[in-house]
Amino acid sequence: MKAPQFSRNRLLLGAVLCAALAGCSNMQMGSPEAKTAATGSAAGSTTTNANSQLEKCSATMGTVAIVEDTHASWYGILTGQWRLGSTVPVLKLLVQQSNCFVVVERGRAMGNIMGERALEQSGEMRKGSKFGKGQIVAADYSMSPSITFSNQNAGGAGAAVGGRLGSVGALLGGSMNIKEASTLLTLIDNRSSVQLAAAEGSARNMDFGAIGGLIGSAAGGGLGGYSNTAEGKVIVAAFTDSYNNLVRAVRNYKAQEVQGGLGTGGQLGVQGGSTPASKKIKSQ
Repeated sequence: MKAPQFSRNRLLLGAVLCAALAGCSNMQMGSPEAKTAATGSAAGSTTTNANSQLEKCSATMGTVAIVEDTHASWYGILTGQWRLGSTVPVLKLLVQQSNCFVVVERGRAMGNIMGERALEQSGEMRKGSKFGKGQIVAADYSMSPSITFSNQNAGGAGAAVGGRLGSVGALLGGSMNIKEASTLLTLIDNRSSVQLAAAEGSARNMDFGAIGGLIGSAAGGGLGGYSNTAEGKVIVAAFTDSYNNLVRAVRNYKAQEVQGGLGTGGQLGVQGGSTPASKKIKSQ
């Protein structure tokens, strides 16, 4: 009775090894397995192969600069512990593909932009380069991303697989875990500094980290890094969800109003204060 089970396990293990080894030897451009939720391209208002679940706008609502807080704790974990890059390029792609905002550069490339203008002003550029003043587009809004929560192992899946597939399942399930991430996007009006919208997003992904272990360090040590991309993929998916939620919110945007105007003291006065609300308070 044990022989058939052992044979099935060997076949399953062989299939896993063959699939993993084939992935090492066959380069695939545009591989679906390597894609994230932010996929395809954008040029102006034209997009190609964008995520079908990404929210779209028929008309743009203004220009936006995407700015990360590189001093935040989440950013240190993202770039240090997980060795992942900035979230800005991903968000730029999503925003342009959606056509809801026009992206303007305010990151490191801004140094190159100003450098070209400095060269023109120094007289080193050819005539007709046209890098004169008054051409940079203003950013109406700033979009700020943050990762509010990330669970490296939500647990449970490995044990379930191990119980169903026997010894081979134990090998697979031993390093299988579930990645979860929650992200937040805020949209700020640059002229007034007022926060216009905020949206949370989340994503969940199962990571089969055991495949690299099955091959062994001698045969496939390089595969261990592939499982690390699970963190990146789930974060991109969470930001896509955040952005979709943000777009849904701003489509129905209605400005908050304060009696007397924004920034004039508000409706919560204090005794002895100089704001209109404070002056209404009678001295005891």
